[in-house]
Amino acid sequence: MENFELNAAGRDDMGKGASRRLRRAGMFPAIVYGSDKPPRTVAVKHSEMLLHLQNEAFYSHVLTLNVDGTPEQVVLKDMQRHPSHPTILHADFLRVDATHKLTMQVPIHFTNEEKCPGRKLSNGLIQHHITELEISCLAKDLPEFIEVDLGDTEVGEIIQVGDVKLPPGVELTPNTTLEQPVVSVTKATAADVGAEEGEEEGEAEGESGAANE
Repeated sequence: MENFELNAAGRDDMGKGASRRLRRAGMFPAIVYGSDKPPRTVAVKHSEMLLHLQNEAFYSHVLTLNVDGTPEQVVLKDMQRHPSHPTILHADFLRVDATHKLTMQVPIHFTNEEKCPGRKLSNGLIQHHITELEISCLAKDLPEFIEVDLGDTEVGEIIQVGDVKLPPGVELTPNTTLEQPVVSVTKATAADVGAEEGEEEGEAEGESGAANE
C-alpha cells in the first residue's frame, strides 16, 4: 500500500492575476473542502504533484495533505490540466473521515490475459470496454484498483459490471448499469490476425535494427 504525502500552503489572494503569479512561482491553486469544515484555498508545488501523478494509485488513494504543516486526509476529486501543455491548472481535494462513504472512480486491472483460454486456445481477441468503475466505500476500504480476472474466459464471453467481484466493504454506486460490458473475448477476424502479425513483425524488425546499431 502506497503512502502519499503532499505539501500545501494556505493562500488568501484570489483572482486570475494571483493564480498566474502562483504558477510562475512553480505552484498551482487548489481547494480543500468537505467533512463539515469550511473550504480552504491552498497552493501546491507543481513539480511535487507531477511526480505523484506518475503513480496510478495516487488517483484513487487516501492522501495526506500537509497544509502549513497540519496534516489532513484527502482524496483527489478533480483536476484541471492545460489543454496543450503538461501543466496543472487547479485541483480539488476532498477531506475524508472514518464515518462518511466516498464516491470514487477506481481503475480496473485486467489479470491473466496471457492465460485466457479464449485468446490462448481459440485465438480470440480481448476487448476492454471500460477501464474504471465508480464505487462507494469508507476511506479505510478504498481500493487502489478493481481486479478483473480473465483466466477462465472463453471466446464469446462478456464480463459485465454486475459480474465484477468487489473487495469487502466496496459497492457500486446506485446509478451504475450492471449490464454494461467491462471486457469481452470475441472471435478474431482475418483482418485482426493480420494486423496482430504485422505488429509483431514490426516489433521484431525494430528489435533487430536496434541490435545491429
